Amino acid sequence: MGRPSLLGDEDRSDYASALDEVITSPEIRRLLELSGTPVDRLRVRGLAAVARTTAAADAEYRRYTALRLRARGAQGGRRGDGAAPLSGPGDQERPGAGVLAVLGVLTPVLAAVAAATFLLLGYGLRLAGALPALADTLVGVGWFSLAVAAATALVSALALYRTAARQSAADAVAVPGPSAADSPALAQARQLWLVALRDRGIRPFLLQELAGAAAPGAGEGHGSRFSSPAFAGPDYAPPGFEGSAPPAPRQP
Repeated sequence: MGRPSLLGDEDRSDYASALDEVITSPEIRRLLELSGTPVDRLRVRGLAAVARTTAAADAEYRRYTALRLRARGAQGGRRGDGAAPLSGPGDQERPGAGVLAVLGVLTPVLAAVAAATFLLLGYGLRLAGALPALADTLVGVGWFSLAVAAATALVSALALYRTAARQSAADAVAVPGPSAADSPALAQARQLWLVALRDRGIRPFLLQELAGAAAPGAGEGHGSRFSSPAFAGPDYAPPGFEGSAPPAPRQP
């Protein structure tokens, strides 16, 4: 059997919820009262032991994550199949389509500016009565430029409307209904993992922690103690002091 799977960041909220559910169960509550262990301390221990507790439900977690990755891959594939051009009129997959989009925007503006310039110069020369041939040419070019500006503006507007319609249709196809993450198989796999996590991982760990905390003398006997029977006897006399009578001299 391989190494247990590491718990993903997106599943840590589910783990915390399962831990709180087990802590609030009547069995754990009763043991908490008997042992006198604070609830917050027990919760911190449960969160710190995530690698140990999740290993008991590793098979269910592997199946759940595999189904989730498969569902996300299928959903991403459907979105990719219906992808539409991002901007500009026409087929954006062709080289040079961006240039066409830029020209579609700039041509009406430049044509309108040219039309205004030619018309002002042509009618100005007519009012001045100078160069009538040039004035007629400028007026004719001005009106032609104005027609080009109007035509290109209409074409650009139609192209933008067509692109927006395609994008809306592509978005509707990409999300046809409920998300694949809400499939019954995936929800069932998640529920099976949570049940196994609570019953085989979190609950046994918390019971073991509370059993150790409720053992007689588990929290005692760790204080600093200093005593020595050699210093506590009533007949002790330190060396080098006349604490006792010298022995009697021997008679000859």
